[in-house]
Amino acid sequence: MQIEVKTIGASGQISLGKQFAGRTVTVEQIAEGVWTIKTAQVIPDDELWLHTPEMRSSLDRALEWSASHPRSKTDLSRLAEKIEREP
Repeated sequence: MQIEVKTIGASGQISLGKQFAGRTVTVEQIAEGVWTIKTAQVIPDDELWLHTPEMRSSLDRALEWSASHPRSKTDLSRLAEKIEREP
């Protein structure tokens, strides 16, 4: 484990080094004067539903279906005829 001494600047910032530039981190205060900093990936609120067990199961079923139903070339002429016949 590498230990470095850093000074918190007047604006409350601390530099972790260029290798972490642009990374998102979580900062957890576990005791007075003790913080745990971890790199993290954030999921936007409007995408959280994609990460539920139910959605994972649904996506797995969709991928299985897709694998067992290979794509085929669409006959655009036949599709156009079908559209023209519909009221």
